[in-house]
Amino acid sequence: MSGQSSYLYPRYRKEIMTRETMQYCLDALAQTDISTVDLTGGAPEMNPDFRWFVEEVSKLGRKVLVRCNLTIIVANKKYHDLPEFFKRHGVEVVSSLPFYSADKTDRQRGDGVFADSIRALKMLNAVGYGQQGSGLVLNLVYNPAGAFLPGGQKGLQEQFKRVLLKDHGIVFNELFAITNIPVSRYLDYLIESGNYAGYMEKLVNAFNPTAAAGVMCRNTISVGWDGGLYDCDFNQMLDLHVASPVRHIRDFDAATLSQRAIVVNQHCYGCTAGSGSSCGGTTA
Repeated sequence: MSGQSSYLYPRYRKEIMTRETMQYCLDALAQTDISTVDLTGGAPEMNPDFRWFVEEVSKLGRKVLVRCNLTIIVANKKYHDLPEFFKRHGVEVVSSLPFYSADKTDRQRGDGVFADSIRALKMLNAVGYGQQGSGLVLNLVYNPAGAFLPGGQKGLQEQFKRVLLKDHGIVFNELFAITNIPVSRYLDYLIESGNYAGYMEKLVNAFNPTAAAGVMCRNTISVGWDGGLYDCDFNQMLDLHVASPVRHIRDFDAATLSQRAIVVNQHCYGCTAGSGSSCGGTTA
């Protein structure tokens, strides 16, 4: 296994990963050569043991990647030092930015989100994130706002880099263009707007076997807030546990898990359509 995702704190929900479950994750890391721990949420930074966990993972010599909710950095004084904390531990930061303009971003995420995101990105830039030669990686994530596939990742990255630098003096490393997967709130939107059938047809018709070779479930184990194991974060949302006798992080066994069959369903067409989609952007 080469990757692991820990679900620390689901925003607007009451579930939270405990320190005991985090320790199980650390125990699993210690017995394997897993190279990267990818922390997501909601807002993983809100977990009271978040900093302890990042420090412990760093002690094991593994890379920590945080799916950072940009607005949290500026929303509360106790999070203002996160850029420095991330820098101290060499954390790779990945943050969603719906678009490089305020109108589209705020329409999708709420009033003021774009301005707060820009402030947070400037704070990250100020400590070296995204700056050439710093070694501090700052990547952004783009999801299309509608029932369609994202445009070409390379072209979108060029647009984001040009506009954010020109208008705000912001720099970053890469842009990940990720397809909207028909689960959770996006599934609700598709159904309520009457776009579900058309969107699924679009995904199925765009199936790309080359993209399927690079999807995240091939090298990632997703750890739920309660320690349950899943093939990916989307299966976690749908409560589709791994097809393995090892179903909880406390029983982690890399050899057994590596023999499992990946649990698939209709939503998987989202990761295999067009140029593909993974937590690291396109796959083909």
